[in-house]
Amino acid sequence: RAMALPLPLPEAAAVLAAVAALLLVLICVIAHVTARKMQTLHRHEKEKFFINAEGRKESVPSIRDPPTKELSVVVPSYNEEERLPLMMDEALDYLEKRQKRDPSFTYEVIVVDDGSKDQTTKVAMKYCKKYGSDKVRVLSLVKNRGKGGAVRMGVFSSRGKKILMADADGATKFADIEKVEEGLKNLQPWPNQMAISCGSRAHLEKDSIAKRSYFRTLLMYGFHFLVWFLCVKEIRDTQCGFKLLTREAASRTFSTLHIERWAFDVELLYIAQHLRIPIAEVAVNWTEIEGSKLVPFWSWLQMGRDLLFIRLRYMTGAWQLETRKCN
Repeated sequence: RAMALPLPLPEAAAVLAAVAALLLVLICVIAHVTARKMQTLHRHEKEKFFINAEGRKESVPSIRDPPTKELSVVVPSYNEEERLPLMMDEALDYLEKRQKRDPSFTYEVIVVDDGSKDQTTKVAMKYCKKYGSDKVRVLSLVKNRGKGGAVRMGVFSSRGKKILMADADGATKFADIEKVEEGLKNLQPWPNQMAISCGSRAHLEKDSIAKRSYFRTLLMYGFHFLVWFLCVKEIRDTQCGFKLLTREAASRTFSTLHIERWAFDVELLYIAQHLRIPIAEVAVNWTEIEGSKLVPFWSWLQMGRDLLFIRLRYMTGAWQLETRKCN
């Protein structure tokens, strides 16, 4: 019985190309169909208030209100009862000293408890009672939204002319805010008062590779390639959680944001680039702190999927650069 001959190389290549094209179309259709349209961002009734230092409820302000502080620091926190105190001690020590040097400098720190199961809110409230609720506020979310969702809720409740995202682990030296402030200043004049300055760990990459396993290094390079190929080409480190935005840039970008988990930084910068918001990337001191919530393989897999969907959903028009309302 004669054996079937394999396809000649040109025909085999054509079949593979057709299958790849069909697969791409299928992924585009899935990305488009499964995309949620822009909706009013819902704030649970309990999230419309914060508890002040005296234990009374106060309404949270809105990003739409005129700013009344020079700086807002938004600290997304999920199960951070152990790591949060080190970060808060360092940040508040710096901010208080700066205010003593320059009384015109005003600030607030907003700790957003992202549905923690531990004592994060209780730990953060100690700082509220010590410094007063005009300087430290705790916004407790009813359920976990993800880091991007927590940052957005903090941003929407802020009063600062400039808004800094800062991780609860304190991995970035807080005094490096002066470096990102300088990066922001160097972007002036800001179009429509919008600009973003990103802390970056790209200069530390060689040292970090030496300490990582080959597998984690491969995942890191793969993620960087996908970010560059699909979404953001001009920023080497999109994931450093130390970003400073003007109030107008924060309002515009976070009002458009869809991704609520780890890849939200990439969509944020993708939106900013498409809106022609100037972006600076500034080297900052960074130390890896134990207790990361990032699960190496599965978190990278989720981020890879999100990166592909960010590109495809904007490309197919499922997502558009429109502003969502918050109630």
